[in-house]
Amino acid sequence: MGTLEHHCYRFSIAEEGGKMKRFLYVALGTMILLCGCGRNSASETVSRQYVDVAMGTVVRQVVYCSEEAAAEAFSGRAMELLEELEGELLSWRLENSQVYSVNASGGNEEGVRLSEELAEILRQCLKLYGDSEGAFDVTMGSAVRLWNIDQWAAGQQEGEFELPDPQELKQTLEICGSGRLKLGEGEAPVLYLPEGMQLDLGAVGKGLALTELLGLLEKESRITGAVISVGGSVLTYGSKPDGSSWRVGIPDPADTSSSVGILSLEGQWCVSTSGDYERYAEVDGVRYHHILDPATGYPADSGVRSVTVLTREGLIGDGLSTACFILGPRKGMELAGKYGAEVLFVLEDGKIVMSEGMEKTYFQRQ
Repeated sequence: MGTLEHHCYRFSIAEEGGKMKRFLYVALGTMILLCGCGRNSASETVSRQYVDVAMGTVVRQVVYCSEEAAAEAFSGRAMELLEELEGELLSWRLENSQVYSVNASGGNEEGVRLSEELAEILRQCLKLYGDSEGAFDVTMGSAVRLWNIDQWAAGQQEGEFELPDPQELKQTLEICGSGRLKLGEGEAPVLYLPEGMQLDLGAVGKGLALTELLGLLEKESRITGAVISVGGSVLTYGSKPDGSSWRVGIPDPADTSSSVGILSLEGQWCVSTSGDYERYAEVDGVRYHHILDPATGYPADSGVRSVTVLTREGLIGDGLSTACFILGPRKGMELAGKYGAEVLFVLEDGKIVMSEGMEKTYFQRQ
């Protein structure tokens, strides 16, 4: 029997003046997936592909399953999960989300009660803040909003991009800092957020999504393998019918239509990439990207163009890719080692620096 391919594309948002179309094209180029699909004649395992939009980015699923209907049902549940994760937990824009409620509580002496899920996320973020010596900081929301690079790069902001006023940025930085957060313990943890401080979990949101999707996959016995990308974060799970490896491309920051190399992976892994090519604006020939250095309030300038981190756990991998980008190769490599993660840096001059495990076990140069 020949290969039977299924490609199901579901875009649930409308274009507005062509801007969203441009954004979707960029998002699709953030991570190249190289994986087989079709029907295996021996096991009758069916693969189906789905492309949709959630969490402000493109979501691509390749699902290997013994029943087409089961693959379809899983894909729908996966998208519902991502929408719930954004709308009920992570979003700083949507009023029903926990992060929105937390941000609205700034300066409240009684604090705000958290779900155990959000409390655990913040505990991990605070640990990474300490381990990275402040390079990873989820309290930079006010500074992120001041730069507004994300909305401008997505075509949601009219007019020319304007740099923030240096004095206003300096004042904004003074209200940031995870070291100022107070998180209580117990069954109903309480968070005390200083006035003016704003949480932004965008640096771990897609990694958290991978963790949640993994839990969904583990409950579906009919799915034997899958590879799912949420923007620049990729989850591999199980195996393909022919026994070949999952192959995930690492984008070339100089040309995102190509890759600098391929990760050849077996079983379950999380791959997270952060780069200056994802969301940025240019002013007078200078590129201002979306990854802010908490020490300066400006886009990180560490001589790095992208960082790819390979871990078993999504949230930490996502956070590490941001922290390592800000820290640069030497300190970033040390930080990744603390978490048992493999890491690869693409430097401004095109040079590639990677951990020993990435070099020997996983990475294949193009």
